[in-house]
Amino acid sequence: MSSLFTKIINRELPAYILAEDEHHIAFLDAMPLVKGHTLVIPKKEVDLLFDLDPESYTALWRFSQNVAKKIGKAIDCKRVGVAVVGLEVPHAHIHLVPLNTMADLNFMNERLKLTPQEYLEIQKQIIEA
Repeated sequence: MSSLFTKIINRELPAYILAEDEHHIAFLDAMPLVKGHTLVIPKKEVDLLFDLDPESYTALWRFSQNVAKKIGKAIDCKRVGVAVVGLEVPHAHIHLVPLNTMADLNFMNERLKLTPQEYLEIQKQIIEA
């Protein structure tokens, strides 16, 4: 059975996509910690990040770096934090989270409930950064 993320890759589920290439895709988190919280994933369905082959692992981080730089330009934040948790969806993924305080990266925080219009505005800001 395909993961939730594979369904996004295959366009079976909607997502606010920020960047994409042949092997990776980045999209806004559906339950963000803060505005601009983004998930970056390989298109190849692999459960654990550290199970990626070395070339794919390195390429995913390079892709993430490019996305993080755009987030940092588009979203008012001190820096973009990184987290790899992997408990929510069995598909390797990197969280890129705009940070202003250490608490912004606490996954126990209540998640934001954004409107479709807010997601579209954030998506546009990041894509155009």
